[in-house]
Amino acid sequence: MFDFTDASLLVPMMVFIPLLGGLALLLPVGFAGRDSSVRHYALLNTLVTFAVSLIVLGLFIFGDGAASRFSSSVTWVAAFGLSFGFGIDAVSLWLVMLTTFLMPMVVLGSFSGITKRVREFYLWLLVLEAAMIGTFVATDIIFFYICFEFTLVPLFFLIGIYGSSQRLKAARVFFFYTFTGSMLTFAGVLYVAWYASQPQELGRWTFDIGELTRAAQQMPYATQAWVLLALLAGFAVKVPLFPVHTWLPLAHTEAPTAGSVVLAGVLLKLGTYGLLRFALPMCPEAVVAFAPYIGVVAVTGILYTALVCWVQKDIKKLIAYSSVSHLGFCVLGMFALNVQGVSGSVMYMINHGLSTGALFLCVGMIYERFHTREMRQMSGLGRVIPVWSFFMVFFCLASVGLPGLNGFVGEFLTLLGAFNAPQVLGWPYAATAGLGLVLGAIYILYMVGKVVFGPVKVPGQESHPVKDLSRREIATLAPLAVACLALGLYPNPVLKSLDEPIARLIEPARLVISATNPNTIAGVNLDNTAQRTGN
Repeated sequence: MFDFTDASLLVPMMVFIPLLGGLALLLPVGFAGRDSSVRHYALLNTLVTFAVSLIVLGLFIFGDGAASRFSSSVTWVAAFGLSFGFGIDAVSLWLVMLTTFLMPMVVLGSFSGITKRVREFYLWLLVLEAAMIGTFVATDIIFFYICFEFTLVPLFFLIGIYGSSQRLKAARVFFFYTFTGSMLTFAGVLYVAWYASQPQELGRWTFDIGELTRAAQQMPYATQAWVLLALLAGFAVKVPLFPVHTWLPLAHTEAPTAGSVVLAGVLLKLGTYGLLRFALPMCPEAVVAFAPYIGVVAVTGILYTALVCWVQKDIKKLIAYSSVSHLGFCVLGMFALNVQGVSGSVMYMINHGLSTGALFLCVGMIYERFHTREMRQMSGLGRVIPVWSFFMVFFCLASVGLPGLNGFVGEFLTLLGAFNAPQVLGWPYAATAGLGLVLGAIYILYMVGKVVFGPVKVPGQESHPVKDLSRREIATLAPLAVACLALGLYPNPVLKSLDEPIARLIEPARLVISATNPNTIAGVNLDNTAQRTGN
């Protein structure tokens, strides 16, 4: 009998349930000619995966929370230390929860939008979920890279088959842009594994992330710098950071609603997760040296894309560019290299996934009714479809960081972290990024005022009444609204669980800062890392 309290078995289950569920759609029997059955099957599969993740969350919170309890491994190629390793800590667990929570909403929100090749659509969607979860729970770096790269394949087909008029171009640009950067990252990873295999280090081949991280920290500064640049090549494109962001607006605009939600909600977080899991602990000296420059890139992206959003006429493209600006805050907080900033960065990943994913769902619902996303063609929708307008305003306020909603927590902590890190960033970065908050509020609220308020203007519907959200659509958006409100009012359980793993990830960089600026670091109470290590 299966033991539902054995966390080491439950973690791989979160990968295999959607993977096997998607592959089952390839079978020649079952679901034939019944698109509704395929839709409900996919919804059930994602709900079961979410239920398993809830059990893991419960065991993690109410159990001892020891990472070893949630780890398991299956040897793949023993000679090179290759294995399929599964494991979680609080950082990866909350990102897994974001993925499993969003996917039922994505499936439910696609019921009316996808009417052709339905079986194939949900096959790719379930396989994509498995690859994303696999990326977050991998403890072997090759297993991580396989899942990280394989996310390109399902999304390539989702955009290329079910997207808009320029879908083929968007799919090609997305695939080749991100794949090219990832190859450089793979080269950096292989070099770290080779370095660890040398006699003066481990003396054997291994791809265990923990062992490679400890070995990489012994590399000289110049080597760390090259490895960091290799990691940035793949992860920065995935985030994406300015100026390697140009693939994202096209991919978002041309993707189907489900593709946009998954892309914004989870897939972009693979890049920020990679930076946090690999770049920060593996290359501490290089990270400290490069942090001011990466901070400049992040702040430039925040301001530049915020200004670009001002001139957008397409709602979906505006939200796409806003993602680049928002994730600039995420990277800025991460490279503050203190618990405040990095905790805010992880919260930003979660909150951006919820609010921006919900905004793309709202835009998809309005596109199904009016077949346009042009702001100048619609206004006053608050009088015509008030339920949709309520959700749209709610998620826009969450996106701009209204206190009491989820977006505020991440923004506040990332700016506070940057301000309290004079050794690597400091108040000029926080102040400039704060200007980005103001610009973000302006373009989001302008869009809301243009579309929801003002005189009624409904494109192509003058002689036909416009239907407000159905019960299915309300059921899609309501859980996201509840999650945004809950995380805004009471984020402490998430933040408290993040303290220990984040302190462990940034400890090597903090020790470098402490050694470089002993007097400065002593005067700033950022975290307890220095006290715990005796420095």
